[in-house]
Amino acid sequence: MCTNRRMGKKEHRQGSSLREPGRHVAIVSTASIPWMTGTAVNPLLRAAYMAHCTDLKVTFVAPWLAKCDQDAVFPNDLSFEAPEEQEGCMREWVKQRTGLSPSFDIVWYPGRYDRTMLGIFPVGDLTKVVRDSKAEAVILEEPEHLTWFHHGPRWTECFDHVVGIIHTSYSELSRRNAGILMKGISTIFNSLLCAIHCHKVVKLSDTVQQFPRSVTMCVHGAAPSFVKAGAAKAALPEGSKRFSKGAYFLAKIVYGKGWEELLALLDYHQRHNKDKQTSHPTIDAYGSGEAFESVRSKAEKLKLSLNFLGRKDHLDPVIQDYQVFINASTSDVVATTSMEALAMGKWLICAQHPCNAFVSTFSNCLVYRSPAEFSAHLEHALKQEPPPLSAEELRNLGWEAATERMLDAGCIEAHEWPSSIATAQERMLWSMYNSVMGMEPVRMAINAGAGTLEAPADITAYDPQKARKGEPASILGWLLSLRPRIFFSIGSDVFRIGFGREFENRWQS
Repeated sequence: MCTNRRMGKKEHRQGSSLREPGRHVAIVSTASIPWMTGTAVNPLLRAAYMAHCTDLKVTFVAPWLAKCDQDAVFPNDLSFEAPEEQEGCMREWVKQRTGLSPSFDIVWYPGRYDRTMLGIFPVGDLTKVVRDSKAEAVILEEPEHLTWFHHGPRWTECFDHVVGIIHTSYSELSRRNAGILMKGISTIFNSLLCAIHCHKVVKLSDTVQQFPRSVTMCVHGAAPSFVKAGAAKAALPEGSKRFSKGAYFLAKIVYGKGWEELLALLDYHQRHNKDKQTSHPTIDAYGSGEAFESVRSKAEKLKLSLNFLGRKDHLDPVIQDYQVFINASTSDVVATTSMEALAMGKWLICAQHPCNAFVSTFSNCLVYRSPAEFSAHLEHALKQEPPPLSAEELRNLGWEAATERMLDAGCIEAHEWPSSIATAQERMLWSMYNSVMGMEPVRMAINAGAGTLEAPADITAYDPQKARKGEPASILGWLLSLRPRIFFSIGSDVFRIGFGREFENRWQS
């Protein structure tokens, strides 16, 4: 039974704001530094700036992984023996990225990394961890992800004010990885879970599906370190060359991160400019991931001028000398790397797509609507240095402005509370879902993992390797294993006819 609600059982009749004095807000993340993924970076920066820019008490809630799972996700062979060690790493990272002294608490929950779904999931009832922190308002980063396998009370029954932030288009990833049927199932369940567990939902862009009681707002930003790097370039004497390198792309090399689109665009560019020797620039590609060999092999077959240089932090000095950042992805909800590139003063070349609605408003963003327009933008951006961004543009890119947008988007007006009928329906759906999620055979069938129903008393005691031994194959895991790899295995001629022409036709239509 949830007991830390300030309103008790009283019905909501007034609005609720995250700006209310004395509020204690918990920000619940599905990933944590040093895993340099957007779902680790952005929630941590949100906690830092919400604590810095407001009078709120902020608690950051992060997953603790066993050593074997740390080895799977953390870079450079980093690992930690205890949560206190990782907390020190996280706080130091915040200081380096922002210059702020972190003034928020960090609490941990036991998590497991799923190698099929490539994500971290809670072990046991996560609401209990947050209740123990005494928070009464909650920001769920990826609410659908956090509640897919949740067995426990509704978040909205435990906390006065629950806002979910949608980071990932899971319905689109389901379509890419397992087909249209899984997309439909994912869409229904994601909407259902957000209705059950959130008072309000914030979509970072309209790339994602519709959700009940949702608003669209980009509540991410670029850290000051990127703005500082851009300011250093802008301060160079007039007439000097600010950038010494051409174009690059940086992303994890997995399906759905824009690599398919990038290869298609570069293939089009080379084929339609084959008589222009100067129009075949080498694009440097940074990243690592499960699809690396497939992407590299396809680039070689297409004879693309694509140079793979491994994984780099986006703030690495090597990256700062590039003049053009290409982000071809149309499956990201919002690409943090695009905002970071703009903050560093670069040209950004991206597609006309809802995921780019926020970044497309900046003067250094070149939006393409066809492969031909991409080619034209690439040639222009490589020849012409970008002008420095205005002070207003830099402010809008920063995390102070992103925090203000978050506070605005997270406000719940009096008329936005779910009606009595909706509340009754959501309670009934939760009761059914919760009952099913309490059945171990069902949990095993849908990839929830063995021994994840109850959290251990000591979060460091959870042993995923032991839990995986003898674990039967799940139906969901089997479906996800059928990822469509045909794109990366067909010959270059078939690629041009199949994907390349389909890509061109899609733009032209």
